[in-house]
Formats: sequence, structure tokens, C-alpha cells
Amino acid sequence: MKRAELVFIPFPARGHLVSTLEFAKRLLDRDDRFSITVLVINAPFGPTNHGLIQSIAASDTRLRFIDLPPMVPPPKELLFRSAEKFATEFLEKYRSHVKEAIINHVLSASLPLAGLVVDMFWTSLIDVAHELGVPFYFFFTCSAAFFGFMLYLPARHDQVGIEFRETDPESAIPSYCNPFPPGALPSFAFNKEGGYISMVNHGRKYKEADGIIINTFSELESHAVSSFFNGIPPIYTVGPMIDLEGKMPSGDKQAKHEEIMKWLDDQPPSSVVFLCFGSLGSFEEPQLKETALGLEQSGHRFLWSVRLTSQDDNLAKLTDAQNLEQILPPGFLERTRGIGMICGWAPQVEVLAHKAIGGFVSHCGWNSILESLWHGVPIAAWPIYAEQQTNAFQMVRDLGLAVELKLDYMFGRGVLVMAEEIEKAVKCLMEADSDVRKRVKNMCEKSREAMIEGGSSSVSLGRLIETIMANDKLSASE
Repeated sequence: MKRAELVFIPFPARGHLVSTLEFAKRLLDRDDRFSITVLVINAPFGPTNHGLIQSIAASDTRLRFIDLPPMVPPPKELLFRSAEKFATEFLEKYRSHVKEAIINHVLSASLPLAGLVVDMFWTSLIDVAHELGVPFYFFFTCSAAFFGFMLYLPARHDQVGIEFRETDPESAIPSYCNPFPPGALPSFAFNKEGGYISMVNHGRKYKEADGIIINTFSELESHAVSSFFNGIPPIYTVGPMIDLEGKMPSGDKQAKHEEIMKWLDDQPPSSVVFLCFGSLGSFEEPQLKETALGLEQSGHRFLWSVRLTSQDDNLAKLTDAQNLEQILPPGFLERTRGIGMICGWAPQVEVLAHKAIGGFVSHCGWNSILESLWHGVPIAAWPIYAEQQTNAFQMVRDLGLAVELKLDYMFGRGVLVMAEEIEKAVKCLMEADSDVRKRVKNMCEKSREAMIEGGSSSVSLGRLIETIMANDKLSASE
């Protein structure tokens, strides 16, 4: 029997790691001919990923993890000017170490190397794959529509040669149904400090891959998937890849977990709106006050994950909000006692799965969107950074699967979303028989059907496996 080794190289951010490693586990579940080695690097600043990696390694011994040596990151100033250029330069430093690790720890083993499965930001590793003579696959952790946007970038740049401008007319991007207004574009599209051109260059390199594996399912993004034209590598829609098991937290988080779930157990079904903005989502005090007023005026029960941005060594870091009485409107905590709960960290997947949750005010990270659809919970879209603006636009305008809260919001612009806007969105979100809620329930069923045997994502994964195992170089292992 043919056997083969795959090397997975994820991006060192939780949102990328979780979905990438879920895909690795799904591949092993599907076909026991594979062995998988994961090359691991840690984020240059902020929390490390050691805990997450150790937890996954302990729960699934089929995956082999190899830590790459730490590298000196680019200057912090570049991170503030352009996170995309910073990430590109940081990953480029690891190129030789990736090649060395593959030669020393993978090629020297008995199993033939069937290919590299690499994060969407690590395009420079295509050259390493060519040098080693092995197939190269991107694991795209965002939507198929956003992949289409990344393909659109170099084509547009070849015509106009400059970044987007806020005064530009709407853009006709093939992977989206509706014309794209400048206010819904991600911040890097306007970045003159290297962010825009970095993403243009990534978009060019995607065409050199042997395949693009996307964490989505065809029923959700049928328009985007059908928009891809000749000259694009084969597309494999294998999602939703989300961590449904959840790991029981330890220490302080365990007590918080128990407190949150107990509070939800006491709430009526579909009565609570959940507000959570991802591992990097935070607001400053004026916005927290407006959010509190909007929630109170909506009259709905709420579970609100509150995080503040603090300054530490000139680097913004998230901290759970303390001294809320001094931050939120006077008397808010007392007036909402019993109908609202405020927390810092929250077990998002478990919360979304709870029967008490009726709506989700979200930053529209792609993982969060897939999790909410899986559990049939409609979203009020409040994007903050990265590609979240494009996700929110797609969910609200193209797919009708979310309620608009503030599509053109972008952290750092000083825009304040007022209490009236939040109140209106929450009331719309929590309507019992709304069209959005019905569409989300329907998509919930389709997301689950996609993953079972014979479903669209299961079939697509099967095609990918056939392609990988058809490699002539694997015949020697039979």
C-alpha cells in the first residue's frame, strides 16, 4: 500500500493554527496512509502558541510537531505601519529553516514526501517546494470570496499600479455578487507602507501552487467558487474546519467557563445575544460606553466579552477589562443585573452551541462565521480589522446571512458606533422569525451535510487525496 508524508506549515496565529490542524486531523481520519509533520513557529510578540500546540499534541498523537528555532522579528514599528508587510518579512526569515527541517527530519525518513500544505501567507515557500521537487498546496483559512479578491489584486495592480483610494468607485470583483464599495475593503488595500504590495505579491504566487485548499463549503459560497477561471490551480473546498470538541480550560479560565455556562443554563432558549470580537478584538472606553447603552436600550439579555487595549512597551495587547464600574455608564451594571453578564475570555464555540444564544454580534472573522453558521446562530456584523470587512460585506449583502451593524468600521480610525445603531442592529438580529434567521438555519443544515460522507466537502477532500496519492514519486513505497 502506498504511504506518504505531508508537511503542514501553519501561520503562527490561533485563528490560522486551529483550522489548519483541524484539517490535518480530518485528513488522518479519512485516510490512514498519511503521516503528517507540522513545522511550528511562535508569534513574534504577545501570547505564544505553546499551550495550544501542547494541547493538540496531547490529544492527537498522530501528528508530529517540530519546533523551528526562534528568529529576530522585524522592528515593531513595521508592525504598526503594516501588519501584512511585517508578517511577510517575518515568515521570510524562516525560509531556510523550513528547508533544513524538511531535509533533516522528513526526507531522511522512510516515507516519501507527498507535498507541503502551507498557510496562505507563506507564499515564499513555493520556491522551497520547487527546490525539493515536491507538490505545494495552500491552505486558505479565509473565504473563497476573499481568495478571489486576492487573485483580483495583481490583475488590478497591473492596470492601475497604485493602492486603492477611499474616493475610488465601487469595484467589480468576480468572486462577489455585488460591486464592492471602498468602505468595505480591508485596511491593507489602502496601505502605502508595504501592506498593499505585499498582498498583491501573495496573490500572484497563488497561481503557482498545485492546489488551493479552502476552509469553506460550496453551498455557502457557490458564486465565489464558480467565479474562478482557467489558469487557477484546482480548488478544494473542505470546510467548515472548526474545533467542535473544545478543550476544557485550566486555571482561572476553568472557573470562568463554569460561571458562564451556568449563567446560560438559567436563561430562556434563544434569548441571549452574545458579543465577542475574537482573540485580537478590543475597543476603547468611549466605544464600550456606547455599546453598553445600546445593549440596555435593546432590552435583550446579553453575554458580552469585554476586552480593552492596553499599551505595553509600545505594543498594543489585549487585557480583560477591569474596574468596569469606572468605564461603563453610571448604574449600568446594577440596572442590567440578572439580564446581562460581562466576561473577559469566553469559550466561543461552546457558547454558540448553547440553546440560550439567539444572536451573535461578531467581528466576522472567518472561523467565527463558520462556527455561527454551524450552530444556526445569526450574526450582526461589526468588522474590525484584516479581511473582516470583506467577510461582513459578503455575509450581509451577498448572502443575506447577517444583519448589518457597521460594515465600514475599522479599528483605529476614531469612528464611534453610536448606541442607537447598536440597539437597532441587536433588535433586528434577535427577531424570532426574520428572513435572516431562516436562511441561517437552512445554511446550518447544509454545513453539516457538506461534511458527511457524500457531502460536497467530503467529496472534495476525496478528490484532493486522489490527487496527492497519484504522485508518481509515491510508487516506490508500494
